[in-house]
Amino acid sequence: MDINVKTMPKQLSAWDRVLIARHFDRPKASDYIPLLFEGFIELHGDRCFRDDEALIGGIAYFEHTAVTVLAQNKGKNLDENLRTNFGMMQPEGYRKAMRLAKQAEKFNRPIITLVDTPGAYPGKGAEERGQASAIAECLKLFAPIKVPVIAIVLSEGGSGGALAFSVANKIIMLENAVYSILSPEGFASILYKDESKAMEAAEIMKITSFDLHQVGFVDEVIKEPHGGAQHDLPQVANLLIQAIKSNLDELIKKKPDVLIKERIVKYRSIGTIE
Repeated sequence: MDINVKTMPKQLSAWDRVLIARHFDRPKASDYIPLLFEGFIELHGDRCFRDDEALIGGIAYFEHTAVTVLAQNKGKNLDENLRTNFGMMQPEGYRKAMRLAKQAEKFNRPIITLVDTPGAYPGKGAEERGQASAIAECLKLFAPIKVPVIAIVLSEGGSGGALAFSVANKIIMLENAVYSILSPEGFASILYKDESKAMEAAEIMKITSFDLHQVGFVDEVIKEPHGGAQHDLPQVANLLIQAIKSNLDELIKKKPDVLIKERIVKYRSIGTIE
């Protein structure tokens, strides 16, 4: 997918942002981790079936604070994408995330999730191993967890695969990231019976960072260079560090019961009409 920055309009449409979010050169979670954290140690396996390379999970330091990092992982070439299943996690990935989240709670470590997936893997094997149940259990675990949770949407936030990592006290979204219940192509094929109307669907779905900030789902939007984060990754990483620091400084001062209450209130209030 080729995007010519020079010919891109200054005011981007929702579909423009979908294309940027999916751009092959757009930085992945593996690019952000060494820029955001120090001393990252990756941990593997769900202690049930196998390791899922669509999830990078481990412990690290953020500004001298020990944190648990859960990052949905896309590849940078075909081989890596096949190994990481194009960022689509399987049940063992969600179970690995839950194992590390429970560990974080035990040792009082804040959790930072990096969201970047078109959705959870819908294949036969994943369904046989309890995909829907694994996602539901992930949601159930994160809602009452006793440590601060910050979710960062890097590129695509698709369906339940993204929602499982987004039950957080604070949600930060990159300017050109998108977040939705399904892809614009899927939306168009269901409602219009015509996948070619994906561009029109993207506008109706309100999937951009600005749309979601307006309705209160997203707490902060991180500005990107024109054309996407790949044009100045260090700048975007620095803005993310500032956002994480300010939110983490606020959250770690709060007692567990306050964190839980605010998290639940946040999600129950989404979508209400006054």
